[in-house]
Parts: sequence; C-alpha cells; structure tokens
Amino acid sequence: MLDVDGVLITGRPSDGRAWHFELSEDLGIDIEWLRRDFFKVFWQEIVMGRLDLLPALQTCLDQANIDTPAQRVVDYWFAMDSKVNQEILDQCQGLRTAKIPVYLATNQDHLRANYLMNDLNLSAHVDGIFYSAELGVAKPHPDFYQSITDRLGASPAEMFLIDDTLKNVSAAQQAGWEAHHWQGTQPFVDVIATRF
Repeated sequence: MLDVDGVLITGRPSDGRAWHFELSEDLGIDIEWLRRDFFKVFWQEIVMGRLDLLPALQTCLDQANIDTPAQRVVDYWFAMDSKVNQEILDQCQGLRTAKIPVYLATNQDHLRANYLMNDLNLSAHVDGIFYSAELGVAKPHPDFYQSITDRLGASPAEMFLIDDTLKNVSAAQQAGWEAHHWQGTQPFVDVIATRF
C-alpha cells in the first residue's frame, strides 16, 4: 500500500516544488486565500466524498470575485502536482512480477484519483487504488484501514503501508498493518527489503 502525495508524487514535474509555488504569478490566485477560504472550509468534505471538488471551488472563486474558472485551477493544480518517483514505480513492477500486489492507499477526491490512475497512467503500474472519497473515510481513521482489509479479503498482518505522514503510519500499525514512515532518505528498495 503506497501513499501518493509525498511518496509516489513529489510536487511539480519541473523541479519538485509545491504545486502552488507560482500560482499567484500564473493564475493570479493567492495560495493563503485558497488555503483559508477553500481548503480549510471545504476540503475535508470533498476528500471524504461528501462534496464535489469543482462546484465547491467555483462557489469559492465566485464569492471572491475571481474570474479564473474552477476547472482551470484544478487542471493547473493536478498538472503541477504530478512528479512521479520513477524509482518507486520501477520497484512496484518488480513486486508485481513477483506476484506481490501493489495498491495506492491515499486521501483523494474523485477527480484527482481519476487523474492519477488515468491521466498519469498509474493504473499501468499498480493493481488498484483505495482512496478516501470512494471509501467515505480518510486516513488516519481506523475504518480506512479496516475497509481496505475487508475489500481485499486479507488479514491485517498481510498489509504493508508506506506513508510520509507519521500519524497515518501509527494508525496503520494500530490496525494491525505493518507500516513504514517514508522520509525520502532511504532507497525504496531497502524499505521493501525489510518486508519481502
């Protein structure tokens, strides 16, 4: 089980910086405003699948009299947050060749989950994706891990999560999973070697 942001995806394709590094220059939108008026207000409901991303963002933009359409903001965001760690993808292929399935386990809304699997073609490199908006629960809630285990018909001891957020790792371990706190300082192959 691979987390996406901070593990498999690491920022802008050009330089790995945060996706919003030049948001103000490129779209005229202030990231602090976006954090305060959009992400803080709407994101939890969106990532849990209870609100749709585009209408919520459009409402926010309209209220602030920002002319940039929500679709353009989302297209920019997704494109600028799409640098894939090729080493990890290569190792995923090796695991799958050895009959060890690899899944994404991530907090995402429906649109970005679709973007990851189809536009970035991650579906060619993993066996599937489990994401919060589809499950109706987000990491680090215990039900996130239980739901995945149940859907796979697996035992918790069979599960191995790699995640860059310590509270998600701790919650996985409390759910009976093995888990590794990814900090990007250790070769991915060495992390895998601790488990397989």
